[in-house]
Amino acid sequence: MRILMTGATGRNAGHVLPELLARGATVRALTRNRDRAALAREAGAQESSIGDLRDPASLRRAMHGVDAVFHLNPAFAPDEAGLGVNMVRAARASGVTKFVFSGAYHPSLSLTNHSAKRAVEEALYASGLTFTVLQPAMFMQNLAGLRDAASSGVIAFPYATTAPLTYVDLRDVAEVVAIAATESSLDNGTFELAASPMTDTNTIAGLLATQLGTPVRAERVDPDTWLARAAVPQGPLLEGLGRMNVHYDTHGFRGGNDLVLRTILSRPPRSLGEYIRELTRA
Repeated sequence: MRILMTGATGRNAGHVLPELLARGATVRALTRNRDRAALAREAGAQESSIGDLRDPASLRRAMHGVDAVFHLNPAFAPDEAGLGVNMVRAARASGVTKFVFSGAYHPSLSLTNHSAKRAVEEALYASGLTFTVLQPAMFMQNLAGLRDAASSGVIAFPYATTAPLTYVDLRDVAEVVAIAATESSLDNGTFELAASPMTDTNTIAGLLATQLGTPVRAERVDPDTWLARAAVPQGPLLEGLGRMNVHYDTHGFRGGNDLVLRTILSRPPRSLGEYIRELTRA
């Protein structure tokens, strides 16, 4: 089967490509330019098509002869919802039969990077396409910077060290995407993807200390200071991250029930402890 995927060269969706290839799919990467197309082919994509999520005609061309679409929205884009809706409409117009959308855990939240997914879900449910909507929690891979704790003895985040947070390993999400795209078992379903249990940064510091054999403490950084250090430019990304950090500081990111993910994978999902062990050994 031929699958069009967005994000084939990205840090997140890039994990999906090898999973699709392992299941015998022919992958066509939707990319912004020829340089990205070359990178996608180097990563294993057999085909590529240059397109723009704001240009429906280019999306329809990219979907010619495609059986299924995998789409991951560009988070915090000012018109994120519209970009995803464009993909759904193009799929329907092109005769695609299956659409797999990786959205966000708790799209009911008013946060920009969550609420923008609701319009895409709504368009998909109304499209008549066979759909699978995935709602993954925070990616463990976003914690890769914890390697620095080996030398600094500190992990710092722009929210309370006691805030409960819900994580999932990108590799598990990628496996579910591949199942949804190449099989029928997840057709017309919406699935929360999380590993359990919820974890705060104090606990993460303890896990790191155990693996490193040296003390590690968690600190809360003022959200504005954190954004300044990260050199986030003015615009939707800065605003969205700022609101997200305030929400996490006040409420955390609650969830952590792994029943759905464990059932789909027929095994326990990777835990945060396992991820941290891999990270420190690397």
